[in-house]
Amino acid sequence: MAWDRNQMAARAARELKDGYYVNLGIGIPTLVANNIPAGMTVTLQSENGMLGIGPFPYPDEVDADLINAGKQTISELPSSSYFSSADSFAMIRGGHIDLTVLGAMEVSEGGDIANWMIPGKMIKGMGGAMDLVAGVKRIIVVMEHNAKDGGAKFIPECTLPLTGRNVVDMIITDLAVFERTDHRSPFRLVELAPGVGAAMVRERTTAHYAE
Repeated sequence: MAWDRNQMAARAARELKDGYYVNLGIGIPTLVANNIPAGMTVTLQSENGMLGIGPFPYPDEVDADLINAGKQTISELPSSSYFSSADSFAMIRGGHIDLTVLGAMEVSEGGDIANWMIPGKMIKGMGGAMDLVAGVKRIIVVMEHNAKDGGAKFIPECTLPLTGRNVVDMIITDLAVFERTDHRSPFRLVELAPGVGAAMVRERTTAHYAE
């Protein structure tokens, strides 16, 4: 048994702290918005110019003009504010965002991340990921442990174009959680999904990590 997408997002939400300003990437990370612990105040930021994002709207609540950077419809809060993309990236580049949760296609054992393109395939654009990994205080990656073809995604060296080098602090997959205390230390296996053994994780991972 492994974590499903919502359970992975819920595990990432456990890393939030009261008062944090947080940016959520597209894909699984967007589900973190619906898993913020009760009673905790977290302000979600979107690169396209919004601070204070509410949970994903139900179908009868959708406003087609209200979207996040991933072009998904979102909801607003009484405290939400709107501003230019330039102001949004000033927040990111100025180090004012406490944490970002990103998806990835590959993460290396040295903390490199590749999450913006696969050569030869159509892409929407680089997006804000390169700014996020350079300017945000803590980087968490949430991704499936293995690709559709079964290949490992936590690997010795990234093979795809990099988004950032030596930037990832924590990796959450459907099988396990890896964390490192600083950017000079190796990743350590710190948690297993229910029903998942350490041997299974080792078998399905090519990166070197501590246990």
